[in-house]
Amino acid sequence: MSEPNIQIREAVPGDAAALLAIYEPYVRETAITFEYEVPSVEEFRARIEKTKKKYPYLVALCDGEVAGYAYAGAFKERAAYDFAVETSIYVRKGLRRSGIGGRLYAALEKELREMGIQNMEACIGVPEVEDEYLTRDSVHFHEHLGFRMVGEFYKCGFKFGRWYNMAWMEKHIGEHGAQPKVTWKGEM
Repeated sequence: MSEPNIQIREAVPGDAAALLAIYEPYVRETAITFEYEVPSVEEFRARIEKTKKKYPYLVALCDGEVAGYAYAGAFKERAAYDFAVETSIYVRKGLRRSGIGGRLYAALEKELREMGIQNMEACIGVPEVEDEYLTRDSVHFHEHLGFRMVGEFYKCGFKFGRWYNMAWMEKHIGEHGAQPKVTWKGEM
């Protein structure tokens, strides 16, 4: 079996419907996202546009088809947090464990380094006991990419009639020098 042809490119607002088609099953069928309602295509397009003003928003194509996406956003709104981002990644069901997620995160990390970002933070739903809605796969995926567990909040997310924990994982990608500077994506 041959390796899939994976290409990474910047998302454009016109990708909204294809990316929402990837995200929708995560909302409806999993606790991977704590969002309850699937956003409209218009709302999803607005999210992409807002993110791209400052941060990278990347799309993976597998053999020419949209297969996943990853993006970064503000970790917190205060200026002192400008050097840390929260990351998100979603891969089309049926294509997980195909290398797409790793390629997306590698491309995202490269862009974040070029911007001057120092820390990547990932907020991950975690079950106390794995169930049909949530496993620890995302924790293991992030560990494989060099993230480390830095904290866990217990029973803070409620979805599908049950409580889930939320973990923070972190990866340092910068040197944490004395005079850090971030160049926002829209300024590059």
